Amino acid sequence: MSENPTSISTQQFTRNAVEATIRIGVLLVLVAWCFQITRPFIGPIVWGVIIAIAIFPIHRALLTLLGGRNGLSASLLTVVMLVVLVWPTVLLTAALLDNLQLLSETLDAGPFEVPPPPESVAGWPFIGPSLYQLWDLASTNMDAALIELKPQIEAIASWLLTVAAGTGLGVLQFVLSIIVSGILIAHSAAGHGFAQKFAIRLSGDRGSAIVDLAEATVRGVARGVIGVAFIQMLLVGLGLGIAGVPWAGLWTFLALLLAIMQIGVAPIMIGAIIYMFTTADTVPAVLFLIYGVFVSTIDNVLKPLLMGRGLDVPMAIILVGTIGGMLATGIVGLFIGAVVLAVGYKLFMTWLDAENPAAA
Repeated sequence: MSENPTSISTQQFTRNAVEATIRIGVLLVLVAWCFQITRPFIGPIVWGVIIAIAIFPIHRALLTLLGGRNGLSASLLTVVMLVVLVWPTVLLTAALLDNLQLLSETLDAGPFEVPPPPESVAGWPFIGPSLYQLWDLASTNMDAALIELKPQIEAIASWLLTVAAGTGLGVLQFVLSIIVSGILIAHSAAGHGFAQKFAIRLSGDRGSAIVDLAEATVRGVARGVIGVAFIQMLLVGLGLGIAGVPWAGLWTFLALLLAIMQIGVAPIMIGAIIYMFTTADTVPAVLFLIYGVFVSTIDNVLKPLLMGRGLDVPMAIILVGTIGGMLATGIVGLFIGAVVLAVGYKLFMTWLDAENPAAA
């Protein structure tokens, strides 16, 4: 007596379903395991890819000068990047830690005298009355003022300690990222081919165009946002160091953050200019004022030159990417987040325009 065909079909479907479930489960476990193992390296690898894409035109030009010796060109670029990027970062880190130590020693030395506030402060809009009251309290009773500001001081101190702790790890991640970028540059042809195959596998015929768009966006944003921020940071640090502004390392680091967030270094330079006019002679103060205006506005010239045309990304995307990247992966995420989110935004807008031709 033969079995019912419906029963055989049901049994076969059940076996196939069980087998597919087991395979998918094993695959998910393997993917999760691989992710757990490689998770500490994701940030440096992504940052290495960004660096490699951003400087690849330099590699191509250097390759021509060296007669096509790919390994030598990649090695020279890696060494130059280590010197140009890591050395200033190490100096900035050392200055930042010294400034934090000096600030801690100053606070531990005991209360210091604060001059009474000018009467005009009370007339400032919004913050004038409360600032005048707190300033006046600090000039007469510093201990009481510190008690009143204790929650804010603790929050700032906690943030500064977190930054100081993560800075050393960030330098190591920078070094690893640059080494990764050198390896990727040396194998650029294979890497580009892999990216093309992967994109075509995901998006079909549009895969190649998506790879080109992502490459152009990474290169433009990395140069226009990260590159300009580093240039402004170096100029700010140079100016503050020569002018002898206290805690120059800390202000330089904050200038880097503000520049990446697209806020600009003007708040730091304005504070330094006020300090110079308060403590220095007129001629040095005026010269520093001119230098401060130059540093604060140079990004308006550099960004269009470095970022290129057709890669405009809303400031909100850069800001969210910067803050979110730093919260997610630490100091390296500060740089990765802006670029990755900008690439995602451009790819999404391209897909949206392609799906809605009338809206393009």
